Amino acid sequence: MIRTPRASALAATVALLAAAACSDGGDDVPVGGEEAGSGGTFVAAISAQPDQLDPHQTTAYASFQVLENVYDTLVVPNPDDLTFEPSLATDWETSEDGLTWTFTLRDDVTFHDGSELDSADVVYTFRRIIDEELQNAYRFATVEDVRAPDPTTVEFVLSEPTPNLLDHVGSYKGVAILPEGAAEDLDLATEANGTGPFRLEDVGADGITLTAFEDYWGEGPGVDEVEFRFISEPTTALTALQTGEVHWTDNVPAQRVEELQGSGDVTVETVPSVDYWYMAVNFARPPFDRAEVREAIALALDREAIADAAQFGLARVNQTAIPEESFWYHDYAPYERDVDAARDLLAEAGVEDLTMGLMVTDEYPETVEVAQVIAANLEEVGITVDIQTEQFSTWLDRQGAGDFDAFLLGWLGNLDPYGYYHSQHVCEGENNYQGYCDPETDELLERAATEADEDARKELYDEAAERIVDANSYIYLYNPSVVQAWTDEVSGYELRPDRAINLETVTLS
Repeated sequence: MIRTPRASALAATVALLAAAACSDGGDDVPVGGEEAGSGGTFVAAISAQPDQLDPHQTTAYASFQVLENVYDTLVVPNPDDLTFEPSLATDWETSEDGLTWTFTLRDDVTFHDGSELDSADVVYTFRRIIDEELQNAYRFATVEDVRAPDPTTVEFVLSEPTPNLLDHVGSYKGVAILPEGAAEDLDLATEANGTGPFRLEDVGADGITLTAFEDYWGEGPGVDEVEFRFISEPTTALTALQTGEVHWTDNVPAQRVEELQGSGDVTVETVPSVDYWYMAVNFARPPFDRAEVREAIALALDREAIADAAQFGLARVNQTAIPEESFWYHDYAPYERDVDAARDLLAEAGVEDLTMGLMVTDEYPETVEVAQVIAANLEEVGITVDIQTEQFSTWLDRQGAGDFDAFLLGWLGNLDPYGYYHSQHVCEGENNYQGYCDPETDELLERAATEADEDARKELYDEAAERIVDANSYIYLYNPSVVQAWTDEVSGYELRPDRAINLETVTLS
């Protein structure tokens, strides 16, 4: 579930979102009945505008904050320990050779347009992702066929054992189940037809409105309507929360967390996340193609200062992406800040008076704050950093086009090590925008993806992680905490390490 950028997006889609017609909110707007919500409108402030709403095309976390409540997946991470539990699939089994996975579907699920879910919808969904080579197609490299023996059964036939298939089909709404033919019937950039607790009602330049779905198969929702407002400035979002203009936000100024937790004005909770934040430099653009230059940058960074700037004590420095709490964590930290060594490496590479563009976005203010520390660090070794603050849609386009010296951002919602490393670092990886290519790393990651023995699999990922770190394919910085706040009116909301914003159980007093 990832959910800051995982690939480039079309800037034109932003215009589509902004231009989409908005309902006037009159009596003709359908809302859920007594079982589908009885508590008014829940207002959430998020920091960025979705780039688009097609779950199989978007890569933006802001999009998935909305889509989490509109669509469902076959399985879903448990909010407590992130192990997988039933969602649209009630159960599943694996053949003895590990090459066939069989999922049994619920028989009481209705899409927002009133049609009933069956196995043809699931087959359509995954064939669309795979055949059209959409954002998550790389996850299904071992899938030879997706078939429907009957209306409530779906089989995945694999070329090799894939121990993390549950992660691939359920870790986040990028693999959401669509009704058969949805991409032909709807403009999925601005329209939706899911099975989730809320349906998409209005899409506008300033916000998105969802209404409760009266025929939802689950227990909720507990409110009639959800309104997402786009507020990029953390102080503004916090003020809106404190004055009661919004009920919830994840855009909380990090320096205010301790104060807010002691004030009693609002509820502020934190939990270690499964995310990581990093910087990547462009291997195709000299002098960043030189290993010495990349190593000099890594040695120049004060990661403790960077983590403090990001979250004021709530982030944990990490040079290998996967956080300490995970079984897959690997304790490998070869870079300790050494300004003299960094200068020597640049001199060895014949590099002087280097200016490096660092692409960030103010729709994720953390990137701007961290970039300022990085700029100060690199200035000490003779590198001038040009901080390039872009709109997120422009950031995505530049990333996809390779139009950067370096960029800074995070990967959110990772669960399996495959999600942390694979598409970002294999030579032809879907998200390998930095251009790293090492056949030995490819071999390790490909073997790890199909290794059934958990301990052996971890050894392969540990070895791959060391090669990635040594080459500075990504320059890993820290694991943040999830920080969210809500008013006393809100009940039933649960903070999650994977940052999934699930509003199904929320009620308002």
